[in-house]
Amino acid sequence: MSSSSSSGANTSSRFPVSVIPQNPLGEGKHIRTAAALIIGDEILNGKTLDRNSHFFARYCFEQGVELKRIEVIADNEQEIIDASRRMVREYDFVITTGGIGPTHDDITYASLAKSFNQSLVHHAETLRRMEHLSKHRKWAAQQNAQQRAASHRMALFPEQAEVIFIEEDVWVPVIRLEGKLCVFPGIPSLFQRMLTGLTPFLPLPPKHERPLRIQVFTERPESMIAPYLTSLQERLTPHGIQVGSYPVLGKGVFVSLIGRDLGTATADNGDGRNRIWLADVAREVEAEVGGRVVNDEEVAQKKEESKESTAQQPIFAAASGGTGQKDAKF
Repeated sequence: MSSSSSSGANTSSRFPVSVIPQNPLGEGKHIRTAAALIIGDEILNGKTLDRNSHFFARYCFEQGVELKRIEVIADNEQEIIDASRRMVREYDFVITTGGIGPTHDDITYASLAKSFNQSLVHHAETLRRMEHLSKHRKWAAQQNAQQRAASHRMALFPEQAEVIFIEEDVWVPVIRLEGKLCVFPGIPSLFQRMLTGLTPFLPLPPKHERPLRIQVFTERPESMIAPYLTSLQERLTPHGIQVGSYPVLGKGVFVSLIGRDLGTATADNGDGRNRIWLADVAREVEAEVGGRVVNDEEVAQKKEESKESTAQQPIFAAASGGTGQKDAKF
């Protein structure tokens, strides 16, 4: 599925940014859960690499929102209708990416309009901004009626949608339906800019409620630390702390600790409160697995080193530590 060939940005023009609306979830409520609907045949057939869901996952974590689901579906009207209705019922914040360009197979807006029983209408302000930015371009003057109508399809939105202009120099708005579902273009650079720009318009959790992540790296094999991590997870689950282990081929294991430094109720102390600090847990893990806390740059470096070393070895040798001459058993 194609998207607009224009980036939507123009540094020489400035348009008003939308006024921040009332909280669509209700006063005092925050987004807690999220889902992403990635639309496009080109994702499913391998022609295009989906970078948007990865960026969205990072965004949700940094904002304290729990991303519960990512779906990739075809350019099919009924699939878009079914998935969008289900996600809006189940999650606080839903995004779609892809399928909002000028071509015949860009059906996202039309499908979402049907999903929520709305008609499609041209949005006058979006058309005005689009035409203002294109009026000095040679191709705009050469368009025939059909080509102009195709361009105007990018301003054909469900009639009851919120139209949110998030940047002064981006004419493409974010379309929000049902107070939850936000429609984005599929172009990664534009998607990333627009999602980031939408932040002030979202009822996100306050900063003190956002999770922390600490990673401990050890050179020990995963099998040697697995029993300890299992018992650690059982001990910390009641306190809302997640423990994960992620081996890096030929290097070691990253132990991930995710949680919030909040007090939790217990039944066996004097004041009824017990505070578990993630940093204290990390120090315990360092001692138990013979590792050390690492930052994001070190994590990325270890992973890159693993890729380079693996590429230089026969695959079975890399996997088994052997010579590469053994029979593979699956």
